[in-house]
Amino acid sequence: SKPRPVALKSSSSVSQPVYVPCLRRWGVCSGMSSPTLRNRLPPLGPAPAGTTVMRMTAFDADDPATDNALLRYNIRQQTPDKPSPNMFYIDPEKGDIVTVVSPALLDRETLENPKYELIIEAQDMAGLDVGLTGTATATIVIDDKNDHSPKFTQKEFQATVEEGAVGVIVNLTVEDKDDPTTGAWRAAYTIINGNPGQSFEIHTNPQTNEGMLSVVKPLDYEISAFHTLLIKVENEDPLVPDVSYGPSSTATVHITVRDVNEGPVFSPDPMMVTKRENISVGSVLLTANATDPDSLQHQTIRYSVYKDPAGWLNINPINGTVDTTAVLDRESPFVHNSVYTALFLAIDSGNPPATGTGTLLITLEDVNDNAPFIYPTVAEVCDDAKNLSVVILGATDKDLHPNTDPFKFEIHKPTVPDRVWKISKINNTHALVSLLQNLNKANYNLPIMVTDSGKPPMTNITDLRVQVCSCKNSKVDCNAAGALRWSLSPVLLLWLFSLACELV
Repeated sequence: SKPRPVALKSSSSVSQPVYVPCLRRWGVCSGMSSPTLRNRLPPLGPAPAGTTVMRMTAFDADDPATDNALLRYNIRQQTPDKPSPNMFYIDPEKGDIVTVVSPALLDRETLENPKYELIIEAQDMAGLDVGLTGTATATIVIDDKNDHSPKFTQKEFQATVEEGAVGVIVNLTVEDKDDPTTGAWRAAYTIINGNPGQSFEIHTNPQTNEGMLSVVKPLDYEISAFHTLLIKVENEDPLVPDVSYGPSSTATVHITVRDVNEGPVFSPDPMMVTKRENISVGSVLLTANATDPDSLQHQTIRYSVYKDPAGWLNINPINGTVDTTAVLDRESPFVHNSVYTALFLAIDSGNPPATGTGTLLITLEDVNDNAPFIYPTVAEVCDDAKNLSVVILGATDKDLHPNTDPFKFEIHKPTVPDRVWKISKINNTHALVSLLQNLNKANYNLPIMVTDSGKPPMTNITDLRVQVCSCKNSKVDCNAAGALRWSLSPVLLLWLFSLACELV
């Protein structure tokens, strides 16, 4: 009688065969369990009939020298059973699973389901009915190959773009029957003709596989109102040897550029001119020139002032002549690094009108129109000081060299008593004021005259207010309540003289 199957761990001499499936191509067994195996078909197109897919291996614990361990293999069931119920064959002795249908039936793109599950049975006793059996499932997935080239859905595409605009103008659509998750489906687009100025680029949309054609350099209607591009499409992965790219892998794109009213353009921009400051009002600086890019529309241009921070300029609306309406001052807070900046508009007669902006840079040459001035203008000194130095004066000038230092420092002598004050040069910009003798506590105004080196030179007279203070026991008292001493100011001298006359 036929022995009853027993557990694998039993020491019985009769055992049921157990599968150890093995991928023959790599020669490695994957373990002692029913497998789910994935096999990639040979790399050269659909697998021809007789292609070995995988090897199934079972073992039997019975004595290998007897028929109790002599195994035979067969396919019990194939799922699905289309397009043929016998897509595969297994060698009954070796366990090799091979294809038995033509390559056309193994085309992944024509299969309803590219995955097949085979229930494989191994039977001992050389496959006799009295033999024990074991089963395992082999899963075979038909992988994709790049055996279909991408094809444009139409031979010609149309696009319209406004001149001056950039961005995507049209999406080119293709069809490809290969697996969308692979490089055999993903498209790569190339512009092969019609793009000498590199004004266009095309990139692949990773979600839709469409070719996104973009304008990357603005187009000019007046230069060319139409463009024609020839685009080709390929896959990221190479095609199999017996498949090639055909005429459907190229397409033509016709692009129409739509005219828009462009603003006039100043030339040059910026406009630059150099003038001496303080030129007379009404002086002509230059004539602005703007042209309309819309040469086919024959429009007129009018000019106007856009930004004139100091209010110094005027522009003729018809011919663009720029003249002055006020004195140009290099020392103005609106002038930076000796350059005054103004903006002008050029407006065409389009509907609606378009506007262009031009910049005028006026470099102002310096003239000696600013007298120097001293600092500080207040000083203190003790009435019993042993060091008779009063203050170090500095001078500055808003003009530029050579209209500035070296400065000449002097005491305005007509109003100052001799043998009391002294001024000594330290360097080109500083001088020391000192006393020749101690003075009584009082406030004194000392007129200081400073002259720059310009031609002709500029002179400024500024009163230096000197407070002679009482310095006793480390206390400084600069209160001028004491007797008023002679003043160095002409106004104060005149007041003293008047007062004396009244007392007499």
